[in-house]
Amino acid sequence: METAARILERLALAVLLVGGVGMLMSVFLGTADVIGTQGFGSPVAGARELTESTMVLIVFGALAYAQIRRKHIRVELIYEHMPPRIKAVMDVLADIAGLVFFGLLLWQAIGEALFSMEIGAVTDGLIEFPLTPARFILAIGTGLMMLRLVLDLAVDARRIATGEEIVMDFDPIVTGLDIPGPEKP
Repeated sequence: METAARILERLALAVLLVGGVGMLMSVFLGTADVIGTQGFGSPVAGARELTESTMVLIVFGALAYAQIRRKHIRVELIYEHMPPRIKAVMDVLADIAGLVFFGLLLWQAIGEALFSMEIGAVTDGLIEFPLTPARFILAIGTGLMMLRLVLDLAVDARRIATGEEIVMDFDPIVTGLDIPGPEKP
């Protein structure tokens, strides 16, 4: 399971980095569009369409990596005051709910991506961008998120039995970056 987690972490980091590049592109394109519109009365053609497609990459590219770091939104008012086994039960319930939600999303995303590819869907606007890549990115990001949730479900179920606290272990060698993670208990 450790090998699968490491492979998934590398994949999630790669998708996250591609999303970061997409975000930079959107920032520069948006800035150029504002300067062009406000300063010269001429917007950048296709800026809105490209930014819309890039948003999918930014959001769904970061899902799995945020789950690896356990940084998704959680109401910790009650969670932090619970004993380790109760925390583990709460995490298992969250993992199952996430699997159901993202399973439904993946099912629809795959259908939309295939349909988009079949009909050659493009954006409306001055420049037509294909929608198929963004829809496949949505499916890939959702699939990675589900794989991570399955791994987390196994870890969290074991935590119910053992009563141990969650260990957040981030090895900079695995990620290739020196990103500080949460402190080990």
